[in-house]
Amino acid sequence: MSDRLRAGPARGPDPFDDVSLELLRLRRGAKWTKYPADVLPAWVAEMDFALALPIRETLLAAVSRDDTGYPDLEGLGTSFAAFARLHFGWEVEPGRVRLVADVMSAVAELLRATTEPGDGVIVNPPVYPPFFSVTEDVGRRVVEVPLATSGGGWQLDLDGIERAFRDGARAYLMCHPHNPVGRPVLRKELEAVAELSARYEAVVISDEVHAPMAMPGVEHRPYLSLEGAAAEFGAVVTSASKAWNIAGLKCALIVSGSGRVEALLGERLPEHLGYHTGHFGVLASLAAFDHGREWLDALVRHLDSNRRLLSELLADRLPEVGYVQPGAGFLAWLDCRALELGDDPAEVFLERGRLALSSGPTFGEQGRGFARLNFGTSSALLEEAVERMAASLV
Repeated sequence: MSDRLRAGPARGPDPFDDVSLELLRLRRGAKWTKYPADVLPAWVAEMDFALALPIRETLLAAVSRDDTGYPDLEGLGTSFAAFARLHFGWEVEPGRVRLVADVMSAVAELLRATTEPGDGVIVNPPVYPPFFSVTEDVGRRVVEVPLATSGGGWQLDLDGIERAFRDGARAYLMCHPHNPVGRPVLRKELEAVAELSARYEAVVISDEVHAPMAMPGVEHRPYLSLEGAAAEFGAVVTSASKAWNIAGLKCALIVSGSGRVEALLGERLPEHLGYHTGHFGVLASLAAFDHGREWLDALVRHLDSNRRLLSELLADRLPEVGYVQPGAGFLAWLDCRALELGDDPAEVFLERGRLALSSGPTFGEQGRGFARLNFGTSSALLEEAVERMAASLV
């Protein structure tokens, strides 16, 4: 155990470094209950920080008045539109914002509404594992167009995407920013995707749940902010769940453009879908979008510090591990192939180092030899995670 962790949580000017491992272990969610107490969990995309004060106060007030019924579906579209304008410079029509339980439920409903059974859906592995399972669950066919690598980084294979559309794929499920590599799609790539979707009359569903956490100096451009072809054939799915750490409260958003997708949603989306959201999820999302930007800005500063700290720690303790700092979010995609730990190095880190990471192969064949690490924690716990990785090799 590192000296920094042994000394207890840091109490400097960064409140996100004030994290107590003892208190974290009292949490009853999956992150802290899946593994035995000697395992440090850094796997699922859930952060270790205290709630933003506006969200905490909103939830406590609801409990104090015994307000635990069904959600009020009015108002969140307007709240998100105001946030999108301030945070992204994106003009959203509140009437084209629909509530759903979570992002992958949104993806499922969009695929049902805009494609037919058996249609091909493009994904870019290595990618968030539910992209595969949800596509198959709704009776559609996964069409893999892996990310391309260039200069040690990642980019879309636009030629591959075009070939997939030409061969009959009817939708593209785009991860923007991409999970697990943490890269926002560049504007020129988004414009190319929009042009292809118009040429082949195919739907683009852009998962932008990590977008509020774009790093300083990194632009996240929402897909629908392009207008034109993007608005005709596109939709964005997003949520406050990742940026404000409220995934368990269940509330996400479908944002459509002004074209065919919006018309199809109006015809085919179940009217009762919004009532699958959680009342607390709606209340917390309102608090996040209306009053949570100051907390979000501080969070991003901490995550920016942690992504750079991770570079330093790996260079010092595990220089063979490949790592490209993500441009958004709190997930690190680690290339462990040089360590020769087999297809799933996360298994080795768990067995030998008592550190739980996300298994690379679950993100697709391209994830063999990789692992995903969650650095949405204190600098001390991040250092401890790297120490446990290093100890696995001794």
